Amino acid sequence: MALVTSKQMLEDAQKGGYAVGAFNVENMEMVKAVIAAAEEMNAPVMLQTTPSTVKYGTLETYYAIVAAEAKKASVPVCLHLDHGSSFELAAQALRAGYTSVMIDGSHEDFEGNVAVTKKVADMANAMGIPVEAELGKVGGKEDDLEAEADTNTDPEEAREFVERTGVTSLAVAIGTAHGFYASTPVLDKERVSEIKKVVSVPLVLHGASGLSDDDVRECVQRGMCKVNFATELRAAYTDAGKKLLAEKPETFDPKKFGVVGMEAVKELVKGRMKVLGCEGKAR
Repeated sequence: MALVTSKQMLEDAQKGGYAVGAFNVENMEMVKAVIAAAEEMNAPVMLQTTPSTVKYGTLETYYAIVAAEAKKASVPVCLHLDHGSSFELAAQALRAGYTSVMIDGSHEDFEGNVAVTKKVADMANAMGIPVEAELGKVGGKEDDLEAEADTNTDPEEAREFVERTGVTSLAVAIGTAHGFYASTPVLDKERVSEIKKVVSVPLVLHGASGLSDDDVRECVQRGMCKVNFATELRAAYTDAGKKLLAEKPETFDPKKFGVVGMEAVKELVKGRMKVLGCEGKAR
């Protein structure tokens, strides 16, 4: 089917008590792998690209790849701009055909975040495209954005932020970080429940790569409707290629690396979808 927006799938997840998996993709092979996993699991799915990824391949290129693969799929597929770094990039993504965008103003102060987020939301909402924003600071490094310190999201600020900006989903900080964890993270899961009580839009969990299945499940049970995975997909794809080269050092055909990489990513995504509870939820 044609690409869809994230609106219906996230609303369904919110009502159904599960989460949609949002997976960052870097190339054609990862796109194929994620959609293949969604097909096998009969699950809705979001594919994401970050600013550094689109700088590498362009918005138009990723749109063309994902749209072509989604057209052949029997499950809902959404193409999302992850961590949009500016109003201009969000506008470019919308023009390129993306069906969901994020504007990340979390590096601004509260009022600055409200201002840039509302500007993007006004533009996207007029086109019928959902907008995700971030309030609080998720630790670690995402592309060129690095949090100086972790600042968990304040529930009352979250309520005000959503009301003033008109966003359709909100990424909140509860102690997760981008990239792999050097030690076991301490998550403020109760904060998810507190935010859910006062915020009506679906909540989003960033920095899920490396979290335990139990941690992810509890976050979903408490109200997370979209969960992002990036680093672990990159690692699975790359590790599969390294393993092939170690076993068969004479390998030179890039397609051989693509095949093992796709299989590794597909199996990883299927496992994460089971944890999120979105298996069988495509419609």
